[in-house]
Amino acid sequence: MRRILLSFVASLSGSLFLMTAQPSTAEEAPVYELRIYTTNEGKLDDLLTRFRDHTCRLFEKHGITNIGYWVPVHQEDGASNTLIYVISHKSREAAKASWAGFIADPDWKSAQKASEANGKILAKKPESIFMAATDYSPAIQTGVESPERTFILRTYIAAEGKLPALHARFRDHTVALFSKHGMGHVGYWEPTDSESGAGTKLIYILAVPSEEAGQASFGTFRDDPEWKKVKEVSEADGSLTAPKGVTGVYMKPVDFSPIR
Repeated sequence: MRRILLSFVASLSGSLFLMTAQPSTAEEAPVYELRIYTTNEGKLDDLLTRFRDHTCRLFEKHGITNIGYWVPVHQEDGASNTLIYVISHKSREAAKASWAGFIADPDWKSAQKASEANGKILAKKPESIFMAATDYSPAIQTGVESPERTFILRTYIAAEGKLPALHARFRDHTVALFSKHGMGHVGYWEPTDSESGAGTKLIYILAVPSEEAGQASFGTFRDDPEWKKVKEVSEADGSLTAPKGVTGVYMKPVDFSPIR
């Protein structure tokens, strides 16, 4: 226990030093964008068709990299009316220019008009969260896996002042324990804008063979003696997450998703 405590404190101290002492490399790193679309009733298939036949190609034309596209598994999470996807940009300025070029593109205007001939597709403005990858996030791996996997989008709201400690726990323990219990890693990100949770949120996506396998993996993870010790040490002075601050959505990839 003492060894784990010393390791955790040293890692956290080092993380804080890096955050304050090293120059930022944010301008050199890709900028990720999580987007969530909610459709009007019966319009999800129309939205997916538009992405499949037009939108993804036009994104690439305007410098936007397609990473992953999913729909929730459960109705309470929006299975019949929600598209969740992650894209990346070379920088925040590049994102602004790419979106402006995409929206002004005659091919996009034509595709949008044709797809909405029988009514508007979206029920509300899409949610957009710009994100930076954490230093422990793996390189994004696209490509079709066989058999097809299930994915889990998880969001953590840190307790006040606890986000560095949460990152340290993930970096030094949680990620490895997820792997140990059969969970794969797509990416770990932190929002970059205050209105989206900068400084308070961790967003990540895991991959598992199925929902049942994911639930089983989380069960063995929580029962792992190593995890119990790490959790106890890291939360000696209180929980690292806010009350009800952990949420998860099981998702399945759509047929045109680069990550499957």
